Amino acid sequence: MSGDAEETICAHLRACEEALLDPLVRRDRARVAELLAEDFREFGSSGRVWTGGEILELLATEDYRAPAMEDFHCDSIGEGVALVTYRTVRMDAESGLRSAVLRSSLWTKKSGAWRVRFHQGTKEV
Repeated sequence: MSGDAEETICAHLRACEEALLDPLVRRDRARVAELLAEDFREFGSSGRVWTGGEILELLATEDYRAPAMEDFHCDSIGEGVALVTYRTVRMDAESGLRSAVLRSSLWTKKSGAWRVRFHQGTKEV
């Protein structure tokens, strides 16, 4: 894959990840469903394992404030497969404490559309 093609894919996947962090998108079940693979699974930072259906239910009703995204990286793993890693950061308004979560997503391209198949969040210590 050429450098330009990889840059284009990585920019697209970053926009997809940013959309999944956007509270308005998260509440839009149809939009989130377009981004998740049918067999989506998530290992949450809480330690819980989530299915795609469970994530759709959770996101539709959650009270959510988007974190900042840092250190975004995207690597082509193979034809139509990419690994995305980044950190999300929140600052507690009352205490001023910073909390960060390391995130990774495995994206696959099927029928012309990129969908996240697996996501993991791990609290940074």
